[in-house]
Amino acid sequence: MATGRNHRPATRSRGIPEATVARLPLYLRALTALSERSVPTVSSEELAAAAGVNSAKLRKDFSYLGSYGTRGVGYDVEYLVYQISRELGLTQDWPVVIVGIGNLGAALANYGGFASRGFRVAALIDADPAMAGTPVAGIPVQHADDLERIVGDNGVSIGVISTPAGAAQQVCDRLVAAGVTSILNFAPTVLSVPDGVDVRKVDLSIELQILAFHEQRKAVEDTTGGAGDPAAPPVRAAATDRKGPDGDMPAVMPA
Repeated sequence: MATGRNHRPATRSRGIPEATVARLPLYLRALTALSERSVPTVSSEELAAAAGVNSAKLRKDFSYLGSYGTRGVGYDVEYLVYQISRELGLTQDWPVVIVGIGNLGAALANYGGFASRGFRVAALIDADPAMAGTPVAGIPVQHADDLERIVGDNGVSIGVISTPAGAAQQVCDRLVAAGVTSILNFAPTVLSVPDGVDVRKVDLSIELQILAFHEQRKAVEDTTGGAGDPAAPPVRAAATDRKGPDGDMPAVMPA
């Protein structure tokens, strides 16, 4: 779901392509589920199916990690969990700050998956003075005036923005100036950041538009027996070439 601009080279210093990096969390999630069921080994075909990729792509991705498995045995689940966790930097604690504690920000603060995946919500920040001191998920909300101090005191390098669109760029600028180098953006706007800062964007409205596109296509195929209806109006532009509500072009995300 997450998309965004990456300001580092397309291939990392160790030679791992960004497309492979994007699939590592999928493998880790599948492997973690196997580990929880005490499954000792898994074949490339089984793991690929669980992760939603083809087995050839999986084997290629794992070759960048130096792990090829054992012919006739498969991959050691626990070893791969550790290896991929280490590659993703999840063997250490990453303090995260969430800025914008509305409904979405509060939901993110209450999400239990952060801690189990190596992320610690170090602080919650909001611009509303009435929110200051209010506990959310057991963490008192702090005022946006103290953003820079909070980032410095907690050694935060990852920021989550869940503010309204109009406030997101200013918040982003302040986070970057305070030393944050990775940002997960839930605000419905495109952020401008300097080189060396990574942004991942989560836009639920775009995801819904893409799903609407596929639903409309399936409906047309159902009514025409899969042949398409030449007389039918063209697929709505909303998912392809019409500007979105913020003026930017909705991006169709890669499979």
